[in-house]
Amino acid sequence: MFLDLHEIIEVPGGRVPFRCELDRERLEFPALIGFQGPVTAAGEVRNTAGILELTAVVEADMTVRCDRCTAEFPLRRSVPVAVTLKADPDEDDYEVLFPLDGDGIDAGDVLETCFILDMDQKFLCREDCKGLCARCGRNLNLGPCGCGKEIDPRFAVLEQLLDKS
Repeated sequence: MFLDLHEIIEVPGGRVPFRCELDRERLEFPALIGFQGPVTAAGEVRNTAGILELTAVVEADMTVRCDRCTAEFPLRRSVPVAVTLKADPDEDDYEVLFPLDGDGIDAGDVLETCFILDMDQKFLCREDCKGLCARCGRNLNLGPCGCGKEIDPRFAVLEQLLDKS
């Protein structure tokens, strides 16, 4: 969604509100199974003393896979976005990530980038997820697997001494 900002670039206090749906294909990541509806964003671009600021909230309902036990679970994400826009960023403007394209900006690119950068590195179905058994692959959140404790092969000889007595 391209936002035309020519009306507010020279008008301190000017605002351009927006509401849009983001392209779900551009928001895919490895743990994602699917989105449960549209990914929506609502916000505004505001001219504050000659500085353009884009603020918005991106919301998505999705199903993801747990990185420990591989179970699927629903996840609702609400990502606040606040970025500074500038027509001609200098080389010293490290905080300006999104330069204007003429008198406007593609809000979809900005919002999709911020949504992806805010994504967790690891998804867990719950904080105390026990994961899978390394031997049999059973989900340990459902109960113990029965494999028993694995003995360190360096101590196997000592165990044989204990069994004889």
